Parts: sequence; C-alpha cells; structure tokens
Amino acid sequence: MNPTTAPNTTAADATTTADVPAAVAGVAVLTTADAETLLDAACAAARAAEVAVSVTVLDAGGHLLAFRRDERAVLISGETSTRKAYTALQLGAPTADLVDLVKPDGPFHTLPTALDRPLLFIAGGIPLHREGRLIGAIGVGGGTPDQDHAFAAAALRHLP
Repeated sequence: MNPTTAPNTTAADATTTADVPAAVAGVAVLTTADAETLLDAACAAARAAEVAVSVTVLDAGGHLLAFRRDERAVLISGETSTRKAYTALQLGAPTADLVDLVKPDGPFHTLPTALDRPLLFIAGGIPLHREGRLIGAIGVGGGTPDQDHAFAAAALRHLP
C-alpha cells in the first residue's frame, strides 16, 4: 500500500504531501484569501487614521503569505511588520503583551538577540488562531506601537 493511501481507497483517491488539503487535523489553515482579507482590513484601518503602514501575514510555519506596504510608509516599516508578525507567531502572544519581558530587568532581556532570526518586541504583532489552533500571525509597522496594534487587531475582526 502507498503510504499516502488510506485503507479501502484506490490509487486515484490517494493524496501526496503536495496535495495537502486546506485543513490540518480538521482546522482550516490560513489561506492566501484570508491573508488578503487581513491586509485589506489593516490597511483600511490605517488609512482611516491617516497613517501609512506596512502589513505582513505569515503562515503557521513562519513563511510569508502576504505583504503590503503603503508607498508613503517609511521603508523600515516592512522589516518591522515582518519581525512583529514573526515574534507574535514564535511566542504565541501579541507583541504588545511581551514588551516588559525584554526590558533590562525582565526575565527574557537577552531573547531579542539570542536567535538567528531577530525578534521585535514592539506592539503591532498578533498571532492568528482558528478553533484554538495557531494558524499564523499578522504584523503592522509604520505607526506608533499603539496604532500598529490597533490596526492589526482591527484586521482580526475580519478573519473568517
């Protein structure tokens, strides 16, 4: 039997790892359409506040799923939005909730420089969950930390 073929199925019914469905253990993964919805919502919230931002959406593996930078946003906002999303994903918490942990007297004060891929402990990154499972993260950069967090949070309300 082919290892990817379930019992009582034919080879025509078999799937390979390349054909993985948009659900893992019954939980739908973050799709490109979901990511575009999140980008649209975060950018709309930022435009309404007259703030130019960059928005990054990562999948559960930390891979870039979608990115958008307002042409007026500062160039570094692309990097900060991505690092905020990555930090929120890796630690499973909004970056706004992690800031105090990396202060000089915090329990994780060395964490921002301890890894190959730098983390960024500035508000604006939020992990994405569906049915209690981590499916990705969104990061926003370009505004103040409070604005970036608010724009990311606004986007979450549009995640199906």
